[in-house]
Amino acid sequence: MDITTQTTDAPPPVPEPTVAEQKRNARGATRPGDRIFLGLSRGSGILLLVVMAAIAVFLTYRASLAISKDHGNFLTTFEWNTNLQPPSFGIAVLAFGTIVSSIIAMAIAVPIAVAIALFITHYAPRRLAGTVAYVIDLLAAVPSIVYGLWGALILVPHMTGLYGWLDKYFGWTGILSWEGGAPRSMLTVGVLLAIMILPIITNVSREVFRQVPRMHEEAALALGATRWEVVRMSVLPFGRSGVISASMLGLGRALGETMAVATVLSPTFDIQTSLLDPGGGTFAQNIASKFSEATQDGRDALIASGLVLFVITLLVNGAARAIIARRKEYSGANA
Repeated sequence: MDITTQTTDAPPPVPEPTVAEQKRNARGATRPGDRIFLGLSRGSGILLLVVMAAIAVFLTYRASLAISKDHGNFLTTFEWNTNLQPPSFGIAVLAFGTIVSSIIAMAIAVPIAVAIALFITHYAPRRLAGTVAYVIDLLAAVPSIVYGLWGALILVPHMTGLYGWLDKYFGWTGILSWEGGAPRSMLTVGVLLAIMILPIITNVSREVFRQVPRMHEEAALALGATRWEVVRMSVLPFGRSGVISASMLGLGRALGETMAVATVLSPTFDIQTSLLDPGGGTFAQNIASKFSEATQDGRDALIASGLVLFVITLLVNGAARAIIARRKEYSGANA
């Protein structure tokens, strides 16, 4: 009896679709659910662009009306008198105050926020880390006006000791000289803004550091690296782009903060050489304090200053995107 063995050839493996084929399949979705989702997502993206364009057109139109009536130079004039005929106003003081206060806030907040995020994710015991993270989340939920009231009633009176110390040891620089008076200056505003943006930068950085592949850290430890060397060689390179993004989110809030700055700062339309002298102003603070009593021309002038703040914000975000794109090869997301 002959026994015949039959061999069954396995079917050839189906090749994986290429990226181009996947894109074509996505564009040519045939299922109703896919078509609906594609339309909603595409419409949401287009709607966002339309809204941004509408805001830019509105600000530009109203700003052009104000600038055409401006008797002074909009970029260099050190006054804001929109009730004159013709009006005379400029953004030199506002631009200087906005940028300086934001730089002070970032210089204080970013190192502290990154250190807190590293402590929560890599150093603190689990129970303590949860408590610290909960407190940071609560700080992010505090309204701006509450920060402003706390700054005016608590922070400002307690800044006199720091101002005296800075004037004693660093007053010779001119930038940190103090002639007395209430410390309602750019430095106080910067400290308050740093406290306000600290939770944003900390929370985003914390979540980024938690995404570091465990194998990277274990490999570094296996090679004899210390805890700090693991952080320096594995955690920080992986989270660099995330920290930059978190910093830009914090900077966006610092640039546009209104009520807290208006509550703490003593605004004047002059640029002080010392960060400790009262005076100065910011775009958002000036809009909040003058909008209710402004005439039609005054409101157009305030809208023109808002357009400048809008452009500054776009430039900051564009610069952040460029930095992230240039350093994406070092990001753990591409590992």
